[in-house]
Amino acid sequence: MARAPAAKPAAPSEAPADGSVGRDDVGFLLAKATQRWNELLASRFAAAGYADLRPSYGSILLPLYEEDGLRIGELARRARLSKQTLTDLVRRLERDGLVERRPDPSDARASLIYLTPRSRRFEPVAAATLADLNRLVGTRLSRRRLGELKTALRLLMDLE
Repeated sequence: MARAPAAKPAAPSEAPADGSVGRDDVGFLLAKATQRWNELLASRFAAAGYADLRPSYGSILLPLYEEDGLRIGELARRARLSKQTLTDLVRRLERDGLVERRPDPSDARASLIYLTPRSRRFEPVAAATLADLNRLVGTRLSRRRLGELKTALRLLMDLE
């Protein structure tokens, strides 16, 4: 008995014919690419002995690796997070021994967020992991396309 040929799947750039949303939606693709990126980060962190470090911690750690000792408001701006979200995340990083709050010497009401020795030990692991993943991306995208992707992502970060 002969089998009927399978229906040809829609090309990735085509929207569903009925106008419904589908897996080619930009938001879906961004979310799934981010999900995969975070899975790769988590597995590499675990292999390096940092299984408890969540990829989301990068929102706090990366700005602090650039400049340690930031106020919550400035850290929130650089992390592109609300102060409330950032405060919750900082509490988690404090719990995990990655950051500590210290009084701001110029304003007794404010505190500064500093990296701990543990997060300093993690910095080369994060750098090597990101370099490895960027090389992996480079096997899929040309240098020009990678540059275009970064530019497009920066534009999308400022979408209103």
